[in-house]
Amino acid sequence: MPGSPVFVITGPSGAGKGTLIRELVERVPRLEVAVSATTRQQRPGEEDGREYWFLSEAEFVRRIEAGAFLEHVAYVSGKRYGTLRSEIDRISRQGRVCVLELELEGALTVQEQVPGSVTIFIAADVPELERRLRERATESTGEIGERIALARHQLEQAHRFRYMVRNDDVRRATEVLTAIVECELELARTLAPSTASAP
Repeated sequence: MPGSPVFVITGPSGAGKGTLIRELVERVPRLEVAVSATTRQQRPGEEDGREYWFLSEAEFVRRIEAGAFLEHVAYVSGKRYGTLRSEIDRISRQGRVCVLELELEGALTVQEQVPGSVTIFIAADVPELERRLRERATESTGEIGERIALARHQLEQAHRFRYMVRNDDVRRATEVLTAIVECELELARTLAPSTASAP
């Protein structure tokens, strides 16, 4: 659908972005979550183009140099992740609306580069973030401490995004997020005819 915005959802680790996005896509079927590209190894049961676009290090770098990425990041582990511009084009061509789940820096990059992008920051209180991270039990105590410190810093960046949704209750947060998305889609729809008819 021409003129549809790109929705960018971000926030600290443990804020529940993934859960809210799954709920959102169920409620607004026109949405489609973009598939990220990565250099990490493909795991059993994963499909190229479903979980990720799996690229070699050399191919990833080649595409960076060719300007194929909208945003990308390299983690301390050495693994790279990024959003291919072609993925957004693919979703748009199918008449669907793109949703990106990104880290803060990537979200800010998209906000700068994609006109009409709608950035939404998912927030949670620090004690709640800590509880969720400890429940995951995938990190050591030291790593959890680092993530909490990072989350505190990230929460201070919330004002840089268009909307903030506090995820203190999944049902309520999903309703707020859905209302934002539907409002922005309606706004884009009502503005499209006047834009098209402009001389």
